[in-house]
Amino acid sequence: MLGQTIAVCDVDLRHNAEFQAKYGADVQAFTDYRELLEKTSPDVVTIGTPDHWHVPIAIAALKSGADVYCEKPLTLTIDEGIQICKVVKETGKVFQVGTQQRSENDSKFLKAVAMVQDGVIGDNVTAHVAIGGVSKGGPFEATMPPADLDWDMWLGPAPEALYMEERRRMFRWFFEYSGGKMTDWGAHHIDIATWALGKQATGPVSITGSGTLPPCVPEDFDFVAWMAGEKHLPNAFNVATQFDLTLEYADGLKMTVHDEYVSEDGKTKFPNGILFEGSKGRFFVNRGKLTGSPIEQMTDADRKRIDDKVVELYGGEPTGHMQNFFDSIDSRKDPVSDVYSHHRTMTSCHLCNIALMLGRDLTWDPNQEKFVGDDQANALKTRPQRPGYTS
Repeated sequence: MLGQTIAVCDVDLRHNAEFQAKYGADVQAFTDYRELLEKTSPDVVTIGTPDHWHVPIAIAALKSGADVYCEKPLTLTIDEGIQICKVVKETGKVFQVGTQQRSENDSKFLKAVAMVQDGVIGDNVTAHVAIGGVSKGGPFEATMPPADLDWDMWLGPAPEALYMEERRRMFRWFFEYSGGKMTDWGAHHIDIATWALGKQATGPVSITGSGTLPPCVPEDFDFVAWMAGEKHLPNAFNVATQFDLTLEYADGLKMTVHDEYVSEDGKTKFPNGILFEGSKGRFFVNRGKLTGSPIEQMTDADRKRIDDKVVELYGGEPTGHMQNFFDSIDSRKDPVSDVYSHHRTMTSCHLCNIALMLGRDLTWDPNQEKFVGDDQANALKTRPQRPGYTS
């Protein structure tokens, strides 16, 4: 597939100028994505904005007739995931999520998924996920926004807020725009664990455990009222700093999610990666290594079987992640990081955050995609959007 870059859109005029300097002055520049879609009618759109803008822009691009590549994490809320899946299905467009671990990193994660699904470590597999925590920060001082930045457009559907560099540069540590490490790295590692456990089309039935929110969040804080604009928090990072949670599925399989994993005996620790434990052994994977006795003991025949399984999982020989997107545009088949499985991954991430916000265990119905008998938790499936920026 051959293509031509025709337009760029950013609320920061400096970024538009940098893009034009790289790709040519004939590339049209916009500060409002709606104007870009209307005036240029692109065939393909890539989205690399703060998280709270992903779904509104993606829906508009899909409805305009474009195939879409969107960085992770795709969604800010559970209901956004339901909504984007519906629009992708209705439009029939190709949609790739930028979870590159499904394609790259020397296929370490693909091999990990293949090993679990091939039964290399037996059955009753538990996935232990560590994704790191967030440092405390703030309160921060508000300042005037830069003259070449449209701050109101940057905020978009999020609540009105004074400008401060930390909100813009470190937006992932504010619940208003993202979900902390839970959605930042969870979109990667929880995704791989979900795939390996065979839960891409469903979700957990219970979320248990505990965590710590930063000092700026009062104990028993009402997040529902906060999202409705009825309560306020200081201008400080407000996402979870520590967490130890367990997601259990209807068949009894489990995934645990931690800022740092520490085994019960204290002998195994890691800050980032996935430990798969089954009835016949365990192994570890992160972007730097795939290690453990099951890997070291593999024969050539075992490795050939796992390599064949990788090709089956990927739908062909693995390629670069963006190449997979372009190949899918040509074939009109779902890419390796399809919207439907990513929605299930992000739902698990959001379920963890909602449990942390409420400070209690939750029961989830993955078929109905709602909490069981819990109005307060169900209210956190969505967010109010500012007038003029509703999707």
